[in-house]
Amino acid sequence: MNRKRTSAAVLVVLAVAASFAGVSTARQSASLTGAGSTFVVPLVSQWTSNYHASQVNYSGIGSGGGIAAITARTVDFGASDAPMTPDQFSACKGCVQIPWAFSATSIPYNVSGVSYGLKLTGPILANIYLGKIKKWNDSRIKAINPGVNLPGEDITPIYRSDGSGTSYNFTDYLSHVSKEWKNKIGKGTQPSFPTGVGARGSSGVAAKLSSTPGGITYVDVAYSLKNKFKIAKLKNRAGKYQLPGLKQIQAAANSIIKLRNSQNAFTAVDPNPRAPKAYPICTFTWAIVPLKTSKAPELKKFIDWALTKGQSFGPKLLFVPLPDAVKKQSRKTLTRIHT
Repeated sequence: MNRKRTSAAVLVVLAVAASFAGVSTARQSASLTGAGSTFVVPLVSQWTSNYHASQVNYSGIGSGGGIAAITARTVDFGASDAPMTPDQFSACKGCVQIPWAFSATSIPYNVSGVSYGLKLTGPILANIYLGKIKKWNDSRIKAINPGVNLPGEDITPIYRSDGSGTSYNFTDYLSHVSKEWKNKIGKGTQPSFPTGVGARGSSGVAAKLSSTPGGITYVDVAYSLKNKFKIAKLKNRAGKYQLPGLKQIQAAANSIIKLRNSQNAFTAVDPNPRAPKAYPICTFTWAIVPLKTSKAPELKKFIDWALTKGQSFGPKLLFVPLPDAVKKQSRKTLTRIHT
């Protein structure tokens, strides 16, 4: 890791430590503290409000911040919308990642005179973020949206400037649908976007989109609905255009049958063409926990509750229950945590 990234990680850890130190009384009375993914904040807020076995404090600081915080052991658990890299696993010194939630990344836009449900494809999205499609009335967008009055407005791609699991999910998808994107940019939590403007956090990109005519971004579907954004329909591998609704997210989850990763780093983008109703940019969120911790009993109880009863709080927030195979694997991983 270079000095710039190391310094950034240190700043994140210090910020997390300071935020919890500022509420020292709460820290003393709380059984568990966690930090990370902003994507999962709405669901974790429901969990912490309804879980009564112990008090849980969670701070949404971004997936990168969550990984840095649990690595430094300034929190009891982290949360990330991107699976950890081999280097992150090594730095975390005996951590496991446990899939505990499933939802989707939406593609909202702010285009004059264009209503909800503009059709887009993966290659078109990749070319927008590569800077190759610059106008909303580009012939490639017009061709799949007959009858839509697309303006000659400049397209402004908006991306997350901080380390983000949502960026990982989005660029993982682009890497699946565009060889050029895969070869030039690839997937990651903080990729080098070749064009556009950055904003920090889910709330940051949402605010930037609201104030940017011609803007387009990627953000979890709950934030799009909260901000009443117009959301794109995306073409899946079955050739169907789908919105990120509950049925479409559930269809993506149901398409995951075989698990091929021993570290629980399951991908959910660009699902099998045998799932015509599936929305193509879905993601897991992972809890990241040390294998050995003095909080093992409390952590195991809370996370197991989240994996079982806690799943019922998801649908109203557009999180769907975990696929059975994934839930089984998550609970199996949880048994490895000990004091």
